Amino acid sequence: MAADVGGPEDPSAEVLAEAAAAFGLLASSARLHIMWALAQGESDVTHLAARVGGALPAVSQHLTKLRLAGLVRSRRDGRRQVYYVDDPDVVTVVRLMVGQLAARAETASGPVRRLRGTGA
Repeated sequence: MAADVGGPEDPSAEVLAEAAAAFGLLASSARLHIMWALAQGESDVTHLAARVGGALPAVSQHLTKLRLAGLVRSRRDGRRQVYYVDDPDVVTVVRLMVGQLAARAETASGPVRRLRGTGA
């Protein structure tokens, strides 16, 4: 396939590696659920664990990974640590992907189709 003449240049290898790492973190359904919840508004780990149905230590470990990757941030609120997504572009990507798949599931006449070509 021919490259677009005058189109945008391909991203650098460094940018692609960073994107792959971010998508890799979001490949976990637990972390994706946490990101979805945080896209709706900030929360502490106790409320997140109750919302996503995870054990408190596991949710805390997921949040640590997401924070170290720069996908979420945290702030102190008294004795609580409150987590939030500080990047509106990440929120957009999560909402778009989950929203599209949820819409497909609603219109499908049976179980949710798996993405083609992913082995999923």
